[in-house]
Amino acid sequence: MRHTVDYFLAPNSPWVYLGHARFEALVRETGAELRVRPMDLGQVFPVSGGLPLPKRAPQRQAYRLLELRRYSDALGLPLNLQPAHFPVPGDPAALLITAVAAHDGTDAALRLVAAVARAVWAEERNIADPQTLSDLLGACGLDAERLVQSQDDSTQAAYAANTRDAIAANVFGAPSYVVDGELFWGQDRLDFVAQRLRA
Repeated sequence: MRHTVDYFLAPNSPWVYLGHARFEALVRETGAELRVRPMDLGQVFPVSGGLPLPKRAPQRQAYRLLELRRYSDALGLPLNLQPAHFPVPGDPAALLITAVAAHDGTDAALRLVAAVARAVWAEERNIADPQTLSDLLGACGLDAERLVQSQDDSTQAAYAANTRDAIAANVFGAPSYVVDGELFWGQDRLDFVAQRLRA
């Protein structure tokens, strides 16, 4: 049986950054059919009880930093706990990834997700800046035209559909992996995702 996975993500999430390489390797290992689906957390949070980072209680914000440090150390991934360009709007990058997924396929979208997440959390770059996104496209070997196409009606509609489908699947945070209709939230649930995909 070939499993199907919807990868609901926000490209500005540190948890997407920390989990992306392991998730991608797992999908390749198991041959799962993958759909890369950036979503708008600004629409997901209000219907799921979530809060944007600045509105969370101080205790939760402090613990988030502690966990980010722990995972960065454990995974050997460089991570700036308080990057120069964060909080940063995720929509421009999310729309660009959506356009790349539509025009260039899953592998290209995965490359761009990795590059965008690394840009925020390890490289002190502004992923809301069109020039930064253009540079990331080039580094991934992708057509600069995708930046224009990211503003097309079809891309906007696909991004909106991703967000609606995330809400319908009971997604409430990023990353979320929906395997054959079953939801797994967070990069710290990848062991369970692995068990499901290897079953």
